[in-house]
Amino acid sequence: MGWVLLGVSALILIPAFAILGSWWQESIRDIVGVPREGRPVYTVLLIAAFALGLLLVVFGRLIGRATRAIAHLLGRFVPVPVARLAAVVVVVVVGVLVIDGTVQRGVLGVAERSAAVADESTAPQVVQPEEPERSGSPSSLQQWDTLGREGRTFVAGGPRAQDITAVTGRPAVTPIRVYAGRLSADGVDETAKLVVEELDRTGGFDRSVLAVATTTGRGWVNANVASSLEYLSDGDSAIASMQYSFLPSALSFVADRETPQLAGRALFEAVYERWLGLPEDDRPKLVVFGESLGSFGGQAAFSGGYDMMARTDGALWVGTPNFSEQWAEITASRDDGSPEVLPVIAQGEHIRFASDPADLNGAHLSSEWEAPRIVYWQHASDPIVWWSFDLVLNRPDWLREPLSPRLEPGVRWIPFVTFWQVTLDMVFSVDVPSGHGHTHGSEATDLWAAILRAAPDGTQWTPEEIAEIRDALAA
Repeated sequence: MGWVLLGVSALILIPAFAILGSWWQESIRDIVGVPREGRPVYTVLLIAAFALGLLLVVFGRLIGRATRAIAHLLGRFVPVPVARLAAVVVVVVVGVLVIDGTVQRGVLGVAERSAAVADESTAPQVVQPEEPERSGSPSSLQQWDTLGREGRTFVAGGPRAQDITAVTGRPAVTPIRVYAGRLSADGVDETAKLVVEELDRTGGFDRSVLAVATTTGRGWVNANVASSLEYLSDGDSAIASMQYSFLPSALSFVADRETPQLAGRALFEAVYERWLGLPEDDRPKLVVFGESLGSFGGQAAFSGGYDMMARTDGALWVGTPNFSEQWAEITASRDDGSPEVLPVIAQGEHIRFASDPADLNGAHLSSEWEAPRIVYWQHASDPIVWWSFDLVLNRPDWLREPLSPRLEPGVRWIPFVTFWQVTLDMVFSVDVPSGHGHTHGSEATDLWAAILRAAPDGTQWTPEEIAEIRDALAA
C-alpha cells in the first residue's frame, strides 16, 4: 500500500515540481541577465533525477538488508531490541570508517596528487616575466617553476608602467608582485619568510601601498582585485602572496579548512613584523585582501574588526564563506534593522558591506566613513556566502528578512530542501555575470578607490578616471 501511495504522489508531484522548477530557473536567469535555456534541458534533468532517486532507493535497501542481517546474527546471543540497536550502531560505524578511509584518505589523496601534477603546468599565454619587480623573473630569489600554475599566472600578469599610464594618463612605475609557491619551502611559516625576502629584494616596503593577499586553495588571486589596486596607485604598490595547497578550493572547502587559516596568519604576521620595524613615517600604507577561501584564511590573522582597524590601513574581503568566524561575528553585531545580506556596522563608521559599489555610500549609512576602511564585498545570490549546515533545520535571517531584489522572489526556506538547493548552487556559482553569485569583476576598482581614498600623490580620482580603469579591466 505504501508503494502505491508513493507512486501516486510521484505522478502528481514530480511533473508539478518539474514545471515549477523550470519556471524558477528561467526567472533566475532573467535576474542575472543570461539567456533562457530550452525546454529539452529540463527533460534531461528530470531523467537524471529519476536515475539518481532509483540509485538512492537501491542503496537504502542494501543498507537495510545489511542491518537486518547483522541484527539476526546478534539476536542469537542477545535480546532482539539490543541486537537491532547494536546492528544500527555497527552499520553507522562501518559507514563512517569506509567514508573516512575511502573519501578522505583515498579520494582526497588521489585528488591532491593529481592536483600537484596539474600544478606543474603553465596556463596558455603565460610567460616568465623579465622585470625584477616580479617573483620568478631572472632576478628573483624564487624559481619560476616553483611558483605553481596560479602563482606563475599571478606574477606574469597585471599592468606594467606603460599600461597604467596609457589608461590613466599619469606617470607610473611597474607594480611589484611577489610570490612563493607550495614547493618553495616546507610549511607556511617558511614560505611566508620567503615572500618577505622577495619584498626586501624588490623594494616592496618602499612603495606607497603594500597589499597582503591570501589566495584560494591552489594559489589563485583575483586579477581584477589585484590590477585595480595597481592602477589606482599608479603602480606604486607591492602585492605579496603565496600558495599553501595543491587542492582546488572546492576540495579544501570540504577537507582542509585549517591550512588556509595558518597560511593567512603566517603571511600577514611575517609581513607585518617587517613593516612594523620600519620608521613610522617611512611605512607604506598596509592593506589586506582575499577572495572566498582566501578571505576566510586572510581574516584568520585578526581577532576581529577592531584588530583589522588597529593593524591595517584597509581591507577588501570578497565573497567570504559563511563559516568565517570574523565575518560571522561582525555580521551578528549589525545595527538593528539592517539586513543580514547588507549589514550596517556602527552606522558604517569603519566597516561597510557592499553588493554593488553604490552600497558604500547608501542612505542606510548615517556615519562619516572614517579610516581605516574595511569593505566586505558580497552578493545576495552568492551560495558560498550563505551556505551553512544550519540551513538544514534553521531558517537564516536572510530568508526571514525582506528578500534582496537580486534573489528570485519565490525563494522560501524549506527544511532540508533549502540546504541542498544552496549546496548545488555552489557548483555553478561562478558561471554567472559579474555582480551575481560568486563572480567579482572590475567593480573592485570602485571599492579600492573608496578604501584607499586618494592616489599616492594625494589627488582624488574622478568618476571618469575610475570608469576608465574599470573599462580597461573589463576589456
